[in-house]
Amino acid sequence: MFGFIARAIDRLTAWVAAILCASLVVAVVVMLACIVLQVVMRYVVGKTLSWSEELAVLMFAWATLGGLALGVREGFHVRLDLLIGNLPDGARGWAERAVELLTASFGAFLLWSGTRFYDMTGGSVSAAIGYPIEFLHVLAPIAGGMICLFAIQRLIAGSADEDVPELAA
Repeated sequence: MFGFIARAIDRLTAWVAAILCASLVVAVVVMLACIVLQVVMRYVVGKTLSWSEELAVLMFAWATLGGLALGVREGFHVRLDLLIGNLPDGARGWAERAVELLTASFGAFLLWSGTRFYDMTGGSVSAAIGYPIEFLHVLAPIAGGMICLFAIQRLIAGSADEDVPELAA
């Protein structure tokens, strides 16, 4: 039963990560295009665009938050290995689980607090483009949900892969 759940979560996270990777590529390309366009318009043409900076900021926000979630999935999120790397093998497995649990807790908090912020700022529009500001503010709870999902997947995969001694009853 546990193996079935682990495989289902692996498939789900692989699907979510593939969509996330594609969206991050699009966000970075759009962001860079907006910045280049803004520079060309300002210094070559002599006119500034009102919308390019705002769109670049929106894409930057997604690239940052989505990249954070992808970092959790791929295991390249920011952390210090100095302490964990010097622990004995049995303790290292438990420390890795603790890190994944803390990461999942951070994702759950980002999901919760981002949802509250989204609710508080509803109805506003952006200054230049006029898009609903919810487009920007929904990025935090989406990233938080993915961080939580990816950390739980790593926690389950680590439990299945590592030979961690059981606690004595």
